[in-house]
Amino acid sequence: MPALAVVLALLAGLSGSVQAAVMGRFGQRIGTFEALAFSSAVQAGLTALLLVGVRGGVGGYGTAARQPAWLWLGGLMGAFIVLTVTMATPRIGTTATIGLLIAGQLVMGVVIDRFGLFGFEQIGISWPRALGVGLLAVGAALSLDR
Repeated sequence: MPALAVVLALLAGLSGSVQAAVMGRFGQRIGTFEALAFSSAVQAGLTALLLVGVRGGVGGYGTAARQPAWLWLGGLMGAFIVLTVTMATPRIGTTATIGLLIAGQLVMGVVIDRFGLFGFEQIGISWPRALGVGLLAVGAALSLDR
C-alpha cells in the first residue's frame, strides 16, 4: 500500500470536513449557488495555475475536451458534492453531512469495485468489507441525532 496515497486520502478526508463547514457558512452568508460559483472559480484558477506550474502550459485542457463525455462526470459530481455540502451542513450539521457523504461514497465504492465499473479491476465483497460499510452506514444514520 503506497504510503503517499494513504496520507493524501486521509488529508483529503480532513479537508472535506473543513470544506463542508466553511461552504455551509459561506452559503448562509451569500447564498448556496453564489458560494458554489465562487468556490468553483477559485478552484479553477488555482488548478490552472498548478497545471501551468507543473506541466508548463494548459495544453491538457484540449486533451481533456477530446475525451469521451462520460469522463467529464468527475467535474459534474464535484460540483454536486460542493453544492450538497453547502446546502446540507447548515441544516443537519457537519458530522451528519460528512457521515452521509462517506456512507454514500463507500456504498458506491463497493459497487464500482464489485462490478469493475469505469474500467477498474473487479474486487469482491468480502464479509469484513460488507460489515465495515454496514457499520459506517449505521454510524451515518446515528449521526443525524442531535
